Amino acid sequence: MTTDHFEDLRSPQRQLIEWQMEHADLDALIDQAVLATQPLDELLLRRLKKRRLALRDQMAQLQWMLDPKEPA
Repeated sequence: MTTDHFEDLRSPQRQLIEWQMEHADLDALIDQAVLATQPLDELLLRRLKKRRLALRDQMAQLQWMLDPKEPA
C-alpha cells in the first residue's frame, strides 16, 4: 500500500462520505424501528436519534471546513 493511497483513505472527503453512509443507515434503522410492530426500546431509539443528530452536526462542520463561504 502506498503512502498516497493511505492518506486518501483518511481524507476529509472520505470521512464525510463515511459519515453520510452511517447517517443514512441510522435513518433507515430509525424508520424501521418506528414502523415495527415490536418497537425498539425507547432508550435505544433515543440514543440512535442522538447519534444521527451528532453525525449531521459533524457533517455540516466538515462541509463548512471543506467549502468555507468567506474567503480566507
